[in-house]
Amino acid sequence: MAEIVDQLADLTGLRDRDTLDVSLVSSIRDLLHPHTVAVHRVVGDAGDERWLTRAALGANDVAARADSAWADPQALPMLTDRPERLGCLQAAAEVELAGNPTTLLLPLASDTGVVGVVEIVTDQPLAQDLKRLLIGVLRIYRNVQGLLDYSERDTLTGLLNRKSFDETFYKASGVPLELPADPGQDRRHPAPAHYWLGVVDIDHFKQVNDRFGHLIGDEVLLLLSRVMRSCFRFYDQVYRFGGEEFVVLLRCTSQDDALAALERFREAVRGYLFPQVEHITVSVGFTDVRPGDTPNAAVERADKAVYFAKNHGRDQVRCHAVLVRDGLMEDQAKDGGIDLF
Repeated sequence: MAEIVDQLADLTGLRDRDTLDVSLVSSIRDLLHPHTVAVHRVVGDAGDERWLTRAALGANDVAARADSAWADPQALPMLTDRPERLGCLQAAAEVELAGNPTTLLLPLASDTGVVGVVEIVTDQPLAQDLKRLLIGVLRIYRNVQGLLDYSERDTLTGLLNRKSFDETFYKASGVPLELPADPGQDRRHPAPAHYWLGVVDIDHFKQVNDRFGHLIGDEVLLLLSRVMRSCFRFYDQVYRFGGEEFVVLLRCTSQDDALAALERFREAVRGYLFPQVEHITVSVGFTDVRPGDTPNAAVERADKAVYFAKNHGRDQVRCHAVLVRDGLMEDQAKDGGIDLF
């Protein structure tokens, strides 16, 4: 009993999603001593969902294994490639595959529904009391995830908030800048990639609030966040920084790819029909994430590109590096003065 209490105390004391998943599989391994235990989550766009392994431990593993959060989606298995997991996901109920060894699949729930499965491989089927214990652990895990969502997400749009930006920025800029060259290529032989930070500002948003009221203004923000989710990929991190300003952290192989992704989003917003307001536009500025960059410095560069866009017609995407190259803006290579907190 003391061991169980210690495991739960460690689990509820965590405030990082990656560490939380690792702690979950570690706790299950220490409690059950299985062959393997893993957490698999569903990622990707509708119709092309994939399995992303968040954490996996074998009986003798010293450290957990995981797919990178920035993994190439095409290199991940499709949902239908793992039909036993898919059955657990769709039924939102345990699935036990009898045999020697035995595989137990349990649905991984969140406040928005079932988001993945926990896969446990053991010599023999687990007794009912151990299954009840596992279900209790997963309920605690869900509660901790809910608390993280509450602290890290904007209450109106559900996007990540400013509080979580710095940590994610340093993680993204600190991992190897690489992804597979083609879907069939082994992930151990990557091709170069890069990270880009875009700042999005709604044009004339004050006029929306003044003309239609703040309730309609909030609805515009909520619907815009949905457009952002549909336009960017699952591994692109999207934030609301407050008011009408949003930030997206992209992974692309080139500046042209980043520009194309942001242009697709700008055009999607322009063509979207918002209730009562009908049409709005956005101005977007973006910059590359440089070695040794800080969040303040990167946001300041992108912000300057946004201001340029707003002062030169709005409804456009501007790249900071291009503006500097063309002599339209000076590059101040120093940490910006923007306070994110």
